[in-house]
Amino acid sequence: MNEEKYLAALLEDFSADSIYIQDRKIHSVFIGGGTPSLMSGGFYKKLFSGLEEVADFETGYESTLEANPGTADACRFAEYREAGINRLSIGIQSFNDQALLALGRIHDSTQARHAIDVCRNANFDNFNLDLMYALPSQSVEEALLDLKTAIEFQPAHLSWYQLTVEPNTVFYSKPPSLPEEETVMTMQLQGLKLLNEAGLERYETSAYAKPGKQSKHNLNYWLFGDYLGIGAGAHGKISLPDKDRIVRTRKVKQPENYLAKEGNYIAEQSAIESDDLNVEFMMNALRLTDGFDSGLFQSRTGNSFSDIGKKIRYLESEGLLQEYDGRIKPSQKGQLFLNNLLEEFL
Repeated sequence: MNEEKYLAALLEDFSADSIYIQDRKIHSVFIGGGTPSLMSGGFYKKLFSGLEEVADFETGYESTLEANPGTADACRFAEYREAGINRLSIGIQSFNDQALLALGRIHDSTQARHAIDVCRNANFDNFNLDLMYALPSQSVEEALLDLKTAIEFQPAHLSWYQLTVEPNTVFYSKPPSLPEEETVMTMQLQGLKLLNEAGLERYETSAYAKPGKQSKHNLNYWLFGDYLGIGAGAHGKISLPDKDRIVRTRKVKQPENYLAKEGNYIAEQSAIESDDLNVEFMMNALRLTDGFDSGLFQSRTGNSFSDIGKKIRYLESEGLLQEYDGRIKPSQKGQLFLNNLLEEFL
């Protein structure tokens, strides 16, 4: 891809969207999707410089780059750090070569370990590792070995999540042999013990962090905050108080199609209906172990908390939710049966 041409398009896209964030500070940038670690450090240095000319950024804002272990390069990672990226998220998925092969990943376990070493040598003390469990034919011992290996690298943040078979994927058309539910529960319970002992605190159903290292970007997302989406296929969510509505945007997919638009980058824009706001807020916020403040519900959705009060009281009586001093969060039982809890709001 022509970096200069794509950079120009991104800055033009951001400049057009900046009307939505007047009088607001930006506190995080997340660069993901595709393989952003193929771009040069110079590209990101120019990108951040251009973004900061247009909008007001919080001092020391969190800037995360997703990195594929198969594209880890020592010089390039050092350039990213110099360019202003202060957090890496490395898509390890597993340290088991057979599991990686089954998942269709382009890297192997040696490259996975190398990528983490390169990350640390480039002075990234704040990095996340993405790891899956309940992989095809995976045993409890294999899942825990993956987790122990990840913990040994002392990441500031760990995303440890169960493999789910999504529509329009190879696994969906040809379902693999996945571990039984009882085996998955054993993986979860023993894994949680390992993570707790390592000082990685669970703050979201699949996210664990050292104290003070929770992802600012993800917290904003889970608490139904606003975000701009720029770039090919990017999604955004913006509140428009003057128009009393919240809209979602999706940009044109595929870099070549995105570049061909030359200024008209929005592929879809739609308002979130009032009834859907309650559902979307709860589906995100209840993933957080610390839950949310009832006042935040009203400020983020524009709806009264009384709209969901009856449902909250019912879920409390079922032992799935806890409410204390205006704060609502899942109970320990609710965390174990989170899908059942969330389904109550559909």
